[in-house]
Amino acid sequence: MRFENRVDEQQRITCAVESHAAQAGPLVVALTGMGGVGKTALGFHVARGLVDRYPDGVLYVDLDDLRRDGVVEIADAVGELLTGLGVSREWLERSLAGRTKQLWTRTRDKRMILVIDNARYGSEVTPLLPASDGSLAIVTSQGALYDLDGTAAVEVPVGPLDVADAVRLLGHLVDDPRLAAEPGAVAELARGCGGLPAALQVAGQWVRKYRRRSLSRLVAELTAELHGKGIPMVEAVWNAAYAGLGSEAARLYRLLPQLPGPLVEELSAAALLGCDSGRAGDALEELESAGLLAGLAGGWRIHDLLRGHAERLVRREDPDGAEQAAAGRSLITWFRRQAARADLLAAGSRMTFAELPGAVGPDVPDVEFAGKTEALRWLDSRRLALYGCVRLAFDAGLYEDAWALCEPLWTHFLDHPHYADATEAFRTGVEAADRTEFLPAMIRMRCQLARPLWEQALYDEAAEQMRHALHASEDLGAEPAERKLRASAVEFRGLLKSETGDWEGAAADFEAAKSVHAEIGNAYGVLLQTYLLGRTTLRSGRSREAVELLEEAHAMARQQGRERLAARAGFELGCALRLVGRAEEAQLLVDVALERARERGSRTDEVRVLRELAVLAEDRGEPGTAALHRSAAQRIAAEAGGLTDGGQSS
Repeated sequence: MRFENRVDEQQRITCAVESHAAQAGPLVVALTGMGGVGKTALGFHVARGLVDRYPDGVLYVDLDDLRRDGVVEIADAVGELLTGLGVSREWLERSLAGRTKQLWTRTRDKRMILVIDNARYGSEVTPLLPASDGSLAIVTSQGALYDLDGTAAVEVPVGPLDVADAVRLLGHLVDDPRLAAEPGAVAELARGCGGLPAALQVAGQWVRKYRRRSLSRLVAELTAELHGKGIPMVEAVWNAAYAGLGSEAARLYRLLPQLPGPLVEELSAAALLGCDSGRAGDALEELESAGLLAGLAGGWRIHDLLRGHAERLVRREDPDGAEQAAAGRSLITWFRRQAARADLLAAGSRMTFAELPGAVGPDVPDVEFAGKTEALRWLDSRRLALYGCVRLAFDAGLYEDAWALCEPLWTHFLDHPHYADATEAFRTGVEAADRTEFLPAMIRMRCQLARPLWEQALYDEAAEQMRHALHASEDLGAEPAERKLRASAVEFRGLLKSETGDWEGAAADFEAAKSVHAEIGNAYGVLLQTYLLGRTTLRSGRSREAVELLEEAHAMARQQGRERLAARAGFELGCALRLVGRAEEAQLLVDVALERARERGSRTDEVRVLRELAVLAEDRGEPGTAALHRSAAQRIAAEAGGLTDGGQSS
């Protein structure tokens, strides 16, 4: 969007920047004002003008994208910033305290700008601030942030544009001689838009569309609607833009508020409309041309004010909700189908219980995945939409869709632990599975929920979920698939016990699960439980027993072609061999583990192996070599953004 004026506001910000005292913490500029008034545009305009003063770059986070039921999960917001600062996902700390420490470590010497959009409370902002007093945070909010305690903050109210500035903005948006010929009509139109850039954008496109009519006539028609129906001028402008749309674009505009996630894409729009991507693309371009959508890299975005307008149109034109419901079902089915396809590519064949749904319609296209990497990337880039679809499905009574969507989200969670999103989605999955009374889903969803709970140290709640899962599993039959599911639930309980240091209990669960897998002929299940048993036995201090188990797991993993698990088992075996005095054998295995970690590009595994190599070198009486390994581990951890005080706190 074109930027206009705001000279006074910019001068206030410049003065604040120039007078900001060292050692006072980062400067916070709070841009406050109503929605649609142009706060975000002003924030980015200021940031672009100050890049020379802040050479370490600009970061952006929209808190509304991370808001659930009015609440932002701050740990996820800090995680977004850390990712922008180059911290690898695998190095993100689990806890808010750990991530905050990473943020402070990563920003303590920076001169950078942070733009925080759509804050509601100062308590949402404070944990996101850079550590350096040489940095600037630009925060947008509709109201004053009174609880920004202990922070050097300058509030800059952002009001609507005055009529003269609004007219100039229209002039930039519309290259049309009528604006100069009919200044009175232009001023009335600008005044009617309330000085809101979001409304002026639509008005400008509307004026461009009707080039043969005089502005006086156009504005008179709007005024007549205003007086006849008692609606605000800005609403009349949007209504006029909507009335000029073709039927497909108009229908898409009404349906867009259903889309979860911030981005509107061609394929998801096609799913809403039940058409091919070409027709959906045409409708999106028509909406952009009308000023009702903003074009972005990779898609489009609808302004919150216009989203509200579209919702009012729905209530007027689809009072029984039939159109919305049908489109919502189509959208949810499409996302479920794409997520399941991506999951199959990314994770391969694994224990899932939902069938792959058929295509939404004969013309609605699937996402084309080139391979595993692209499938994983799609799951991550669409995570907000996918997590949102779980709630949409549940609220629509589509309970099978709700829990089925949680299955591919499990694969995403394992690599990208967004705890707030995953916990909420898996809770919904549990409730949805209960509504369907489908026993395997009821068990599996509780296992999925337990893991993010215990990883957030919510051990009692995780244990309660596992208690219910195992109780439900008693009603499973004797078929191999049902026995495999029960063994999986027992394994999850063992993993929870490992987290709490109950090594004996964990070993008993892994042993029980292993026996079931052996009885049903599941070779991979036997391998995995043997590895978990060996690792648990090693942690409990029984190194000689651990050697036997890990040797068995290592041999089985190699025989089954499970390269990643073979590398893990080999590393654990190396650690166990060192503890029982078989250092030469340990050295060989740990050297191989280092090679495999580097081949996979796993920096966390590389650091773990380097630290073990340092211990082996010390045991050989080579302190110089040990120091080199530790230094290399420290350097890699620092480069990746991890905490370097001996490893991740999680």
